[in-house]
Amino acid sequence: MLETLDAAAVHRWCGAGLAALRAHQHEIDELNVYPVPDGDTGTNLVLTLTSAQEALEEPPDAPETGDTAEPGPDGTLLGPVMRRMARGALLGARGNSGVIVSQILRGMADTFATAVSVRGAELATALRTASEAAYAAVARPVEGTVLSVAAAAAEGAGGIKSDDLLAVARAAARAAAEALARTPQQLPVLAHAGVVDAGGRGLVLLLDALVEALSTTAADGKPASPATATTVPVPGELPDGGFGYEVQFLLDAEPAAVEVMKRTLDGLGDSLVVVGTGEGRPPTWNVHVHVDDIGAAIEAGIVAGRPHRISVNRLEDRIHDHAHPHATHPDPGTQAEPGAGAGDENLLEEHAETGGWETGDRGAVVVAAGEGLTSLFVDEGTVVVGRNPSTAEMLAAVAQTGARRVVLLPNDANTHAVAVSAAQEAAAAGTRVVVVPTRSPVQALAALAVRDSQRRFDDDVIAMAEAAGACRYGEVTTAAREALTVAGRCHPGDLLGLIDGEVNVISGGPEDGTASDAALADVSRRLLDRMLGGGGELVTLVLGADAPAALEETLRAHLAQAWPFVEVQCYTGGQPRYHLLAGVE
Repeated sequence: MLETLDAAAVHRWCGAGLAALRAHQHEIDELNVYPVPDGDTGTNLVLTLTSAQEALEEPPDAPETGDTAEPGPDGTLLGPVMRRMARGALLGARGNSGVIVSQILRGMADTFATAVSVRGAELATALRTASEAAYAAVARPVEGTVLSVAAAAAEGAGGIKSDDLLAVARAAARAAAEALARTPQQLPVLAHAGVVDAGGRGLVLLLDALVEALSTTAADGKPASPATATTVPVPGELPDGGFGYEVQFLLDAEPAAVEVMKRTLDGLGDSLVVVGTGEGRPPTWNVHVHVDDIGAAIEAGIVAGRPHRISVNRLEDRIHDHAHPHATHPDPGTQAEPGAGAGDENLLEEHAETGGWETGDRGAVVVAAGEGLTSLFVDEGTVVVGRNPSTAEMLAAVAQTGARRVVLLPNDANTHAVAVSAAQEAAAAGTRVVVVPTRSPVQALAALAVRDSQRRFDDDVIAMAEAAGACRYGEVTTAAREALTVAGRCHPGDLLGLIDGEVNVISGGPEDGTASDAALADVSRRLLDRMLGGGGELVTLVLGADAPAALEETLRAHLAQAWPFVEVQCYTGGQPRYHLLAGVE
């Protein structure tokens, strides 16, 4: 049993945690409350921890200034080892769950870097910092998710009146397991499905692995004994309330003033994101919120400090969505660039003096799967990265553009967090990356269609974001498991028509999971009718890898008869899982 955490224990912890996640990977992937077959939380966590372990196996860095911890028995400093693990997790993070776990590790690494020795009290402090980092990584924290589990672990560790390292770790793991069991009571969607949170499940396994690593030595280390649990969606995938406008700005302000502003903005609206760079005097923050009262939101920023690069966008159709496609998300890791957002004309002159009018040296990175879609995006002059990329893969694609200013189009809610992490990492290398949070390839096509290299970069990003936001997206896929949706109960093999991520159409399918061409055409027609019921002039159809040859002709004929004034574009995308992608502008 260890009295202080050392580098060797971190290696054992990472290895045992990875082994536990691998042992339960399929279980976590399979137990998913959503009918769309995208349950990959277990896989994403395994890939994230694999990257962390690979980073630990690299040659150690030279000791950095500020590393005050005592060397371990082998002379290795704890701080650099923990930082390598956290950075490896960040670069390999996939999906929201992977990003959140990487932030937890990063929070712990920041605490360990300045600790002379890591005993029980320091571990409790690190877990509290990790919980705060996890909450900061999510647009609007949702209780009953991995965030609740992380917070409970920190509270459990802080409640131990002892400096015993193992006792604190056990208290954290026990509190995390208890919190995981409570998640169905906090989120009704979990209770309906009879499952607990997927990200929280992974965190419990990691904390159990930490206990095991501290209970053994390098000579007799044993794999962790994971606790039992089940899984559900990660935070950020649950819809929030609707408000009329999105307000976003950069803010130079002191942390205490920012905390007051956050409470004010939280009372005004939802989808609140406040991320600090930690640099500058005062520090610069990226503020994003959905509100009805624009003036009150901007006034809260003025009270806190100096807001700049202010942008206001109308949330058309009051889309019931936690990360509205209008958001431009300027990279919070970059130095604040004086400039003007939409309608901020008083700052145009200042922006021109900083070189913001430059139009060249730009790139775009798009996430896509399918030969046809890949070809479409390449023809648009973008670099394409495959489905479910890691942070490192995103960064490689950004570098491949050779540009200093790059737009990322993630095309999936679960990839958005990875894109934001890549943007933050790219900023450190001097590349400005802006994430336009597209949820579907059809939104990316709409955004790229209005791209204009002759415009100022900020204006071009706003135009792309507005085009993506004006494009409603639909999908036709096959349900992988039984679930209760807003359109009713579905069963494995049913065809599902989704609009903006919400199930709207269900058509019964055979038990073997295959659907007839007639059933696919019927669901597709009903889906398009519902999408066009709210208006539209242009319909974009992207046929999947298994779409029948006659589907395009069938849908064109239906649209010509039912919606004769609508223009139709159709592409063979070849994408897996989705028989049809549809966009209405």
